[in-house]
Amino acid sequence: MKFTRVANDKETKARAGSITTDHGTIETPIFMPVGTVASVKGVHQRELKNDINPDIILGNTYHLYLRPQTPILEQAGGLHKFMNWDRNILTDSGGYQVYSMSSNRKIKEEGVKFKSHIDGSYHVFTPENVMEVQRSIGADIIMAFDECTPYPCDYNYAKRSMHMTHRWLERCLTHLKKTPFKYDYEQTFFPIVQGSTYKDLRQQSAEYIANAGAEGNAIGGLSVGEPAEEMYAMTDVVCSILPEDKPRYLMGVGTPINILENIALGVDMFDCVMPTRNARNGMLFTAHGSINIKNLKWADDFSPIDEMGITFVDTEYSKAYLRHLFSVNELLGKQIATIHNLGFYLWLTREARKHIIAGDFRTWKDKMVKQMDNRL
Repeated sequence: MKFTRVANDKETKARAGSITTDHGTIETPIFMPVGTVASVKGVHQRELKNDINPDIILGNTYHLYLRPQTPILEQAGGLHKFMNWDRNILTDSGGYQVYSMSSNRKIKEEGVKFKSHIDGSYHVFTPENVMEVQRSIGADIIMAFDECTPYPCDYNYAKRSMHMTHRWLERCLTHLKKTPFKYDYEQTFFPIVQGSTYKDLRQQSAEYIANAGAEGNAIGGLSVGEPAEEMYAMTDVVCSILPEDKPRYLMGVGTPINILENIALGVDMFDCVMPTRNARNGMLFTAHGSINIKNLKWADDFSPIDEMGITFVDTEYSKAYLRHLFSVNELLGKQIATIHNLGFYLWLTREARKHIIAGDFRTWKDKMVKQMDNRL
């Protein structure tokens, strides 16, 4: 993997760059649509590629391990071939899923024993076998196995957890050296900074992760319920320590406003289920604010969904029609809203990149944050 910085904003820490892997170039800042189980919910790969047009999407190790299971993915030749996606893929390590099922898992030094949400069967994730699973899935960028702490989190627990995440990182690195690539392209490994919302822990973790010398780095354990100001404060601390010549990935973030504010702090890569999940519930994100398309006020509004026309659905369908689809629980409504939201998120990060290169990112970002903070 190669990371090149194209431009740095003079008034913020925002940067534009490009990441090159064996599956192509990723222009940063970038939003990665979440394709949890080898599918971005409700969207054909053709629409994803031609209309939403991301350089990279995300797959989930926990879910893919359970279904379709790694032997099937290996027989297919890896996740790219299985789902017919010839661009980049990043897999998380399952650490967040383990965090989110607190009543069905036990965390020990060795790893995590958890109960499948599908059939109740027991499984164990260790730093070693999670590396093997990600080798089998075959993503271009793979993540370290970590513990994502909840919010709020006791200081001593956060400290113990952070140190265990660091020990797990060493085990990941040791095992990766023994585990060859399974397909005809390289995989790049990102470790993850933890430390909850404690500045000293975040500093310690960022220094430890920076010293690991990986080709890119991730920031985990944020967007788990903490106020946005705390997220920004921790991101700022970490980005001031992580190396400038390597990409920074803020995991699981967030709203369009969160994304712009974190770009301003020096983050390059984002993922979040929000654009797809909120779409399925009738919430649309636009440059002028959010729309609850289920509201009665849209019943006779025959204007386009979004006059900006970022994707084909924005001008092919009216707000009234989309509201009707939701009111009768028609699946097409969810698909239209999903394509719109993902298209908007990709447009937002690409516009951010343009303004960083043009040198007016700060002015544009402040204007956009104010506009998007409206309920239409």
